[in-house]
Order: sequence, then C-alpha cells, then structure tokens
Amino acid sequence: MTPAPPRLEASFRELAAAVPATIGVAVARSDVADVLSLGRWSSGVAWSTIKVPLAIAALRRDPARAQELVVKAITESDNEASERLWSQLGDPARAALQVQAVVAECGDADTAVESQRIRPPFTAFGQTQWSLDSQARFAAGLPALGDAAIVVDLMRQLTTDQRWGLAAKGIAAKAGWGPGSADDYLVRQFGIVPTESGHLGVALAAQAGAFDAGVAVIDAMADWLVAQLPAIREP
Repeated sequence: MTPAPPRLEASFRELAAAVPATIGVAVARSDVADVLSLGRWSSGVAWSTIKVPLAIAALRRDPARAQELVVKAITESDNEASERLWSQLGDPARAALQVQAVVAECGDADTAVESQRIRPPFTAFGQTQWSLDSQARFAAGLPALGDAAIVVDLMRQLTTDQRWGLAAKGIAAKAGWGPGSADDYLVRQFGIVPTESGHLGVALAAQAGAFDAGVAVIDAMADWLVAQLPAIREP
C-alpha cells in the first residue's frame, strides 16, 4: 500500500466528515504495484461492477451470442442480460472460474468470483467480495487486455441514468449498488482515468442509508478525485 501524501490524506478526511456515508477510495497506477488507499470502507459486495469481467469472459466464449447482451449489461446495467451472459459460460462453477480468470489477468489475483446464489434473489456473481484495492488494480490493468477494448468503450457510453460519479466526467466507468443486510445501502463505482503518462485505475465506495444518498456521495467523491489528481499522480 502506498502512503498518501499528508495534504491528500487531510483533504480526504475533510470530505469523509462532510458526507453522510462511510467511504473509501483506492487508486492504482498501471506502472506501479502498490495501491493508494484512503477511507474507512475497504471491501464488500461487488454488485454490478462485476459485470465488466463477466462481459469480457462471455465475449471470449461466444462473441456473436454475447455481443448484444454485453451492450445492455454494461451501458444499462441490465440484470437479465447479465444472467444470460453468465449462463452462456456453463454451470456456475465453470462460469465463476472464467470471470475470475479475466480479473486475474488484469492484475487482481486475490478476488474469488462467487459461484453460488448465496443471497436470493440477487445474482451469484454480484455477491463476489471485491476490495477497493483489488478493484483499482483490476481497473489499472484493464486497458492492457486487448480483448477488453469493446467493453471499455461501452463503459464510456452508459445510459443517462447510469451517468453519475466518474461517468459524469466522461471517464470509462461501471457502477454497482444494492442493499446491505442491515439498514444500509452500498453504492460503488470503478473507472479508468487517463493521465499524461498512462492511466489510473480508481475504485470508489459509499455505504449510505439509501441509493440516492450513495449516488450523491459518489458524485462528491468523483469531484474530489478529479480536483486531487495532481497530488495523486505524484510518485
């Protein structure tokens, strides 16, 4: 883990104190192994962010069958389309291994994709435990994966109702959200931020009281991130 510059850490503490959520952010550089992490929230359920490696795995398996479903799964975050992509990968155990292989190829060797529907009616894959550090590392490695280009391009073409947080700033992004087991709601998003020397993989999360509140916090976090990019890019 890369230690945050003191001014950056202080700025993030101010943000965390001002928003009605428990938040976290992780930033990974494509050319550096360590990840910069800030905030109290560090790991939890992937929700729809896992649809990115799922889409890539399905396109690898059968591009013709998967292509239309991938567009819906990424740009609209359509759950039915995502379930159909999952079923195209075989039985749940085989499907999970194929999605996990994509995650590992992008630099995240720690995340195990969930194969069982442990919390009906939610998808098995959506309940994957995905830490912010690991997700930021995945995002940083994604552009180097040649057959991911179609999916990354779709991450820049989200429908209007999906275009918040990083996506509202024109950044290739995918969000995920869902209720917790207590009286809480998790909203998270990851994206690929271009820089002069390459790109950054960024992962954001807000554990709030409701979806709308979480989205508003992710918006504030995206504003903070863009404003702090010069400090974040310091070696």
